[in-house]
This record gives sequence, structure tokens and C-alpha cells, in this order.
Amino acid sequence: MVKLKVDGKEVDVPDHFTLLQACEEAGVEIPRFCFHERLSVAGNCRMCLIEVKGGPPKPAASCAMGVRDVRGGPNGELPEVFTNTPMVKKAREGVMEFLLINHPLDCPICDQGGECDLQDQAMAFGIDSSRYTENKRAVEDKYIGPLVKTVMNRCIHCTRCVRFTTEVAGISELGLIGRGEDAEITTYLEHAMTSELQGNVVDLCPVGALTSKPFAFTARPWELGKTESIDVMDAVGSAIRVDTRGREVMRIMPRVNEQVNEEWISDKTRFIWDGLKTQRLDRPYVRRDGRLTAASWGEAFAAIKAAVSATSAEKIGAIAGDLASVEEMYALKELIRSLGSDNLDCRQDGTALDPSQGRASYLFNPTIEGIEDAGALLIIGANPRLEAAVLNARIRKRFRRGNFPIAVIGEMSDLRYPFEYLGTGADTLSELAAGRLGFADTLRGAKNPMIIVGQGALARPDGAAILAAAAKLAGSVGALTGEWNGFGVLHTAASRVGGLDLGFVPGASGANTADMLTAMDVLFLLGADELDFTQKTAGFTVYIGSHGDAGAHNADVILPGATYTEKSGTWVNTEGRVQMGSRAGFAPGDAREDWAILRALSDVLGKRLPFDSLTALRARLYAEYPHFAAIDEIAVGSIDQIATLGQKGGEISKSGFASPIKDFYLTNPIARASAVMAECSSLARNNFQAAAE
Repeated sequence: MVKLKVDGKEVDVPDHFTLLQACEEAGVEIPRFCFHERLSVAGNCRMCLIEVKGGPPKPAASCAMGVRDVRGGPNGELPEVFTNTPMVKKAREGVMEFLLINHPLDCPICDQGGECDLQDQAMAFGIDSSRYTENKRAVEDKYIGPLVKTVMNRCIHCTRCVRFTTEVAGISELGLIGRGEDAEITTYLEHAMTSELQGNVVDLCPVGALTSKPFAFTARPWELGKTESIDVMDAVGSAIRVDTRGREVMRIMPRVNEQVNEEWISDKTRFIWDGLKTQRLDRPYVRRDGRLTAASWGEAFAAIKAAVSATSAEKIGAIAGDLASVEEMYALKELIRSLGSDNLDCRQDGTALDPSQGRASYLFNPTIEGIEDAGALLIIGANPRLEAAVLNARIRKRFRRGNFPIAVIGEMSDLRYPFEYLGTGADTLSELAAGRLGFADTLRGAKNPMIIVGQGALARPDGAAILAAAAKLAGSVGALTGEWNGFGVLHTAASRVGGLDLGFVPGASGANTADMLTAMDVLFLLGADELDFTQKTAGFTVYIGSHGDAGAHNADVILPGATYTEKSGTWVNTEGRVQMGSRAGFAPGDAREDWAILRALSDVLGKRLPFDSLTALRARLYAEYPHFAAIDEIAVGSIDQIATLGQKGGEISKSGFASPIKDFYLTNPIARASAVMAECSSLARNNFQAAAE
């Protein structure tokens, strides 16, 4: 720790802090444009000038000077800095005047208006006039893709966007060319950005040079209602803020959560919102004479009652989809069990995960934040860049610190960081476990080795054997100790861990997803759209969901549900963290929250569920599964469970592992309803084909 004085106030700060951070610690606001806590120091804008006692008789850039660089007095006096002297005030006013020389001052038509750093700091630290009368320079706007809109006349060359794409996203797609008045940010050759995290430059840009293209000219920030919630586009569970106007979601923004997503979100999370209002199911439907026709709730429930009454309990099943919340899965489980059936499954892809083997067998046990403590990494059958883009950024963050060897078994792809490619499939895993590959020694020699097992290795017939082999490898290389659990399962579905925690899996005599698709007389689909419906021979199908996707097209009765922004729900992310999402708006038309639909249906079926409100449902849920009540906490799994899992055997095929995510932008019904995601998908496909040629 270092002790110094800021405007006469003593503060203790870590010795790696900059003077800017020390001033913030002392409660002093320091203006800045180029400095960002998660990016390297550039020292471009000079807005953060302060005065250092005993230093040169000129202002110093506080972002580029460390607390260790400031000397104390000759008699042991503490180092001292000042942030409010006349010299500092005049220097900041001069810098602001320079920054505004070429800025177009088009605030009335700028999408950044109302939440613009340049506006705020010009008011707080600038002056009300300018001495410059020369013509402003003009810079041509750049096309950088369908997500980010550019108005480069506004750019002040802070280079935050350049540093983000290079350092965090891991691909150098933006850069600064030219010098002086000719300097400009560009993609060099004008092409669309390809990073799955590119939308974060909108938040980073302190002016209106980079803004959200889909959101352009639609709303002002002060007219939007703001609701804190949780993202369900993947299993990371990023913290988000949903901005609404009336009943309509206008945009989605990130919230800071150091344990999960820091302050980044993926482009799918950020730009999915237009899919929330298209292809929506807003009334019940019943299939009559081969066609789905609009019906009342009573008619839909009557059709379901007739189908259930005409069959036996063992011919009734339910499959939960990837976006379902814990509450609605619990309600559906209780309903199906009350009908006497054990046919439940939340594993649409058939992944070999079983809650009977213990919670540690299906969690990302090192935790997302724990990636930064890992010493070496082995990725088995996963592509984190497409399956969990924000988690992949955390891996890259750890890689940039150095001394972090990474190896991959599975598909060869660009993960945005270097790695050692070991092989394609299970035979490579066997060789590694036998010590015939050098990376086994690397794992053993590392402090806190980590193994990530993806759904590409588990959603196959020999998935259970591969999971056991990976668990055994984790034990043999020292990834399982009293202080460190380095065995992690990377999920792709937001609902999966919550479903496994609930035991939403086949009972002793129950059928799994594949069997239910072919053998059930009555099949309930709770937002389950990622199924191979070409194999479906099941009889009467009830779809409870929000969008007219594959599940609805193959249903006999459709019950319109709510999306994740239209209900309060609980989700459990890949690391086992229980998170609560909040309702930002209401479902359209006759659509209702899914748990309420199931509660009403249970009355009609004569199996009334014992709760009449979400509060009552949660009370029963928490009584039966207490860990769901600990919001933002992780119920840690036991290392012994992984050791026991590693003792299981099984025959392993030699086929290669393949990531289940083929198109990052079109992974769920909301994404497939989004015009923005469709454009991104088409662009990504064209880029892939061009690269292949």
C-alpha cells in the first residue's frame, strides 16, 4: 500500500494504482475520456490533468502516472497532488477547448445525447465559448457492420474502441491511421467487424462516434424505463439492464457484475431485442383439420384435457427448453408428477449429465471469476467463443497476463487466443490421460490446472464415458484439491443447470427426450424448439412458449407464454450461481406467464397445483430446494462427487468432438425472430465462405 495526500486528504491505495484511481479513492471526480479501468493506459485525451506537488511546474496526466512515481517531501512529507488549483482548472478548460475544435456539436440529433461523457464533462470542466473560428474538419463515416453506427466527425481519438477490440475481443479490427488533423479511426479496409463482443464499443465510446445502429433515432434515454435483469441467451447469466418504453423493449445494456460478465455482454445479448416483438404467439391455438386455428383458453384447455384423459400416465411426457425459468419448470414437473408420469427431461440435446451423480458433476466448478486464478487450461469439445463469448473474454484476459498454456481437443477454430491443438476427439483424450501427450505434464506442473468440458463432448451416445474420462483426468493432473476445483462443464442453455438442480430428468421408469419424441401420446414442450422434429412420431403435442418457432409448428395446441423480459424468474448459470430476472414489460395479447398457464391447466385436469401466486410457488420451491433462495450465491459441489464420477468407465467412440453451436446468432427462438441477428448470421456465413475460398 502507498500513502499520499489528495487535496490535503490522506488516502491508502494499492501500489499499482494510478494517480487517477487514487484521486477517485479519495472521493474526487477526475474527468477522463481515454482512460478505462479494464483497458491499457493510452494517455491520449489529457483531460485528467492534475498538479503534483514538487513535480514539474506543469499539469500531469493522472491516468499515466502511478502512485509510486510521486515523491514525498525532503523531510518525510507524504506525496501530495491537487485536483482543484487554478492551474488544473485552466489546463482542463484548454484541453476541452481543443477537443471541441472539430466536434460537430450536433447533440440534438445525436443518439448519445443525454448519456454523453463529452456533454457532461464540457458542462462540468469546460468553458462556454471557443476562440477557434476555423472550419471544422470532416471525416467520412465508416461501415463496420449492422450493429455499430459510425459518425466519425464526432470522434475525439480516445482509442477506447481500438484497445477493446485488440485486448478484450482479441481481434485487431479497428485502428488509428494518419497523424494530427488527418488522424481517424477505421477498419483500414472497409468491412464489417466480426467479433461477437463488438457491441461493447458502443458503451465504451465517450462521444457519439459509435452508437447502436438498430437503436438509432428510436428513443432518448430519459424516456425509457430501466429494469435490472439477467440474460438468457447463453448459460453465462450476464447482468443486464432492459430499457423499455411502454410495453416495448427498446434496448438491452450491460450491468457491472465482477463475478460473471464484468461489464461486457455479447452481441446476441445486446441486439436480440427486436426478436422479442416479432413472430410472437399472442393467443392460444388448436389444430383442427390439420391447421392451427385461433382458440380461447377454455377451448385449448379442453383439447388438452381430452387428450390426457384418453391415455395412460406412462404415455405423458414433458420436455423443457433452453430458456425456461426454474419456476415454470418446477410447476411443470409438479403437474406431470401429479398425473403419475416420470417422463421429464430438460436436456433437449441429450447431453449425458445426471443430477444423481452430484451437483459438481455438471457445474463449471472453477467459477467464471476463478478462471483468472488458473495456471493451465484444457478445453474438451467446446468452442467458448461461440458458446459463451463473455466467458471466452475472461479466458483471454487470463491469457494476456502470461504463463497460461491452453490446449484444445475438438474442432480447430479461432478462439481469439493461441492454443496447442491436440486432436479432434476421444482417442486424443485417452492418449492425454495415459500421459502420452506432453500437455499432460504441463497440466500437472501448473498451479490450479483447469479442464473445461463442452456439450460437444457430452451430447453424444458416449457422452457419459467421456465425462467420466475427463473427471478422471482432472483428478490425475491435480485439478481437484482442497483449495481448487478445476473441473468445469460449460453449458450452452440458460435453463440447464436449474433443470438439473430441480431433477427435471427421467425418473426410475421415465423416458428421455429422444424416447419421448417417438413414444408419447401426450407431449408437453415448455419452449422446447431445439429438437429434431423430423424424428417426432409422438401424438398430441402441447407447446407452451413465446414464439412461432419449430415447437409451435409441430404442436396440436399452442399456449402463448412470456419471454424472459416479460416475467420474473430464476435462472442458474453454468457455474451454479442462482440469479433472479425481473419483469420489464408485459406479454402481448392473451399471452401469460408460463407458471400461471400451468397452474390454470392443472385446475382443468383435476390436479390443482398448490399455489396461486408466484410468491406461493417460490415458497414451496425454496422449501424443497433451499439453495434457490440464495440469490447470487453458488452452492458449491463436492470434489468427492467428481472423484466418484471419474471411477465410472464406459466405451468411447473415436469420432471427433463438434461444438453444438454452428451459428452464434441463431441459437434460440428469440434470435431466429430477430432481423438484426439474421443479418449478422448472413454476414458471418459470407465471411466464412470468403475465408474458405
